[in-house]
Amino acid sequence: MATPLQRPTDKRVLLMGTCLCDAFYDDAAKATVEVLEHLGVTVEFPEDQTCCGQPAFNSGDWTASRKVAKHCAKVFAGDLPVIVPSGSCAAMNFHGNLLQFEENPDPAINSLAARTWEVMDFIANGLGVKTWPGKFDKPTRIAFHRSCHSRGTASGAATLALLESIENAIVTPFGQAEQCCGFGGTFSVTFPHISGRMGSLKLDNILDTNPDILVSGDMSCLMHLTGLARTQGRPVEHCHAIQLLRKTLPVS
Repeated sequence: MATPLQRPTDKRVLLMGTCLCDAFYDDAAKATVEVLEHLGVTVEFPEDQTCCGQPAFNSGDWTASRKVAKHCAKVFAGDLPVIVPSGSCAAMNFHGNLLQFEENPDPAINSLAARTWEVMDFIANGLGVKTWPGKFDKPTRIAFHRSCHSRGTASGAATLALLESIENAIVTPFGQAEQCCGFGGTFSVTFPHISGRMGSLKLDNILDTNPDILVSGDMSCLMHLTGLARTQGRPVEHCHAIQLLRKTLPVS
């Protein structure tokens, strides 16, 4: 949720595609555009966008992270809401003040923080769409993973409400739901064995519910969990929450 909360004054937004969309989940960005356009929103995509700066920040290279964050703030300057299909990248924008320890802080970073919305939060709380007019052809069991970076925001509750409102959707709770999946960005590179064991435990709890599909608002979590699932010989169908909203829309 944008902090402080700023409701959109019109239905024009800027899309922040994120590195994960660019490299791995381009369809999540496409689904974001298609769902927002279905809701009457005009989506603009600044082509010179790069990264939010989080990888460098998490690795302790705050100087490099500040440079990237400043570029991001410049690219997304203005008054329009900035929509992000990633709880992780949205959280980095929210907390841009963590980079403001220099003598001359950049007001554009603070502006970006106030205008950033994770996409499911924007749909539910920015646009006021509380139920989704979608439908599964048959009862479908959904395991919804809340990412660590969406904690303290409205994204988790918004996503859950929209998923539960889909006809024939059965959102199934699983054990230790609030535990981290183990990815943690650069944590998974620095501590791969710990990361893998955390992910495997998370996967155990998810698969115990025999879900038809694993859904999350964070592509990084999905990449980690489904990668482990494949290598362990227990793959699970999965998608970003925004892809599921698009998938269940009635065919016009």
